[in-house]
Amino acid sequence: MAIMAVPRVIGLDFSIPAHILGSCDGYRLMVCGDADATAHRPVPGDLTVAITPAHPLSAVGEADIVVVPGFDRPEVPLPPAYLDAIRVSADHGARIVGICTGTFALAASGVLDGRAATTHWQYLSLLRERYPRVNVVENTLFVEEGKILTSAGAGAGIDACLYLISSDYGSAAAYEAGKGVVAAPARSGDHRQYVDVLTPPRSDLSRTRAWVMENLGEPITVQQMAAHSNLSRRTFIRHFVTETGLPPMRWVVLQRILSARRLLETSDWPMDRIAAATGFGSGANLRSVFRREVGTTPNAYRRSVPTEAMSTNRTGS
Repeated sequence: MAIMAVPRVIGLDFSIPAHILGSCDGYRLMVCGDADATAHRPVPGDLTVAITPAHPLSAVGEADIVVVPGFDRPEVPLPPAYLDAIRVSADHGARIVGICTGTFALAASGVLDGRAATTHWQYLSLLRERYPRVNVVENTLFVEEGKILTSAGAGAGIDACLYLISSDYGSAAAYEAGKGVVAAPARSGDHRQYVDVLTPPRSDLSRTRAWVMENLGEPITVQQMAAHSNLSRRTFIRHFVTETGLPPMRWVVLQRILSARRLLETSDWPMDRIAAATGFGSGANLRSVFRREVGTTPNAYRRSVPTEAMSTNRTGS
């Protein structure tokens, strides 16, 4: 995997993939770039940083994943050598990831022509204006089309990186990576969100969400959740939607799906046992909801998981 140390790189947009993807054992990380172009002196108060790459820009061609972090003044194209490296990597079949305004580099290279992509909300109109061949998508955290993944702002860059880990190594690996940055790890390819219990410690309802996770296998109602929070039902629902962006029972269903996915990845439990542990009640109900939410059956999902991932929660353990 290569992270491009582009000129005018924004420190946060570089550090997010460097930290999250660099901490995943499955990736060997290279920071690539033109040292003369990237080791500039940052302007006081600017968001950019000076990064001296450990590998030359030509090393990008050796990577099967290329990450382009956001950079300041995206209306100013990157040097042609960087755009050529992106284009050549895409032609060779590498996955290309654009974080925030890094999408502009992908667009300038031509790899986004005819494809859907997104970027920071402040620059959506600029991206659409400068690159009319790109199908600019609004109101989304990240967009994946083929082997190209683009994200909105820096926070969405976390989502994109964790999604990348999830797609390569499973949601359990993304969950572990997400704990390091206190982020929700699970996002499916069609952008359905599986919000985990990892929430800011000042969240008013975090204790109630933790209680739900501890009792996920039991029947859970909105009234029970409201009572646990010492709030009226109506007030609880309003606060819950504000904190999570989801209605309470929708959030519960997605937690159950996430838990079922982890058990499918890390155990050989039969469907009825997984259904009981995750609150679906029966294997038939689990299959129905799982297919609706994930887009495949539990058995097909389990078969897609590498066998070495199934190292815990064996039957009878």
